[in-house]
Amino acid sequence: MDFAILYGIQDAIACPPLDAIMAFITACGDHGLIWIIAGILLLFSPKTRRWGITLLVTLGLTWVICEFGIKELVARPRPFVVDPTHELVIEAPSGYSLPSGHTLASFLSATVLAFSPVARGWKVTAWVMAVLIAFSRLYLFVHFPTDVLAGALIGTLAGLLGVWIGQIGQTKLSH
Repeated sequence: MDFAILYGIQDAIACPPLDAIMAFITACGDHGLIWIIAGILLLFSPKTRRWGITLLVTLGLTWVICEFGIKELVARPRPFVVDPTHELVIEAPSGYSLPSGHTLASFLSATVLAFSPVARGWKVTAWVMAVLIAFSRLYLFVHFPTDVLAGALIGTLAGLLGVWIGQIGQTKLSH
């Protein structure tokens, strides 16, 4: 079923202009860069500093757990490794496929930002970007749909856990 979805995306919408757009969108999520920048920007205001710390710490811890734990344990090859006949439009990523780190970081960050005091427009933008980054991983044939689904689920749960721990810490500090 994973390949059916990937081939369906390719057959239905793949084209050179969209290749370039999806490559750009996925690059925004490389190494969690867009989300690290968001976390750093949150540090500048006392009103959002706690949320920046929550975002950056949760991203860092989750990255370590996924890259050196889950991905190594599962050791799932990427779609382009399983089907080497598919020509990639981006440089082939290294490492294993499950979960999608781009998706995980994006959903984690959008979840944390959803609870933060940032403007509603920024929250919506974060969710739209998270979904676009996740979809780009499918479009670019570097993750299976189940990798993206796992990344979204783990990222959302990690974000919720980070928010919860951050709120407990804030409550204890204010007493």
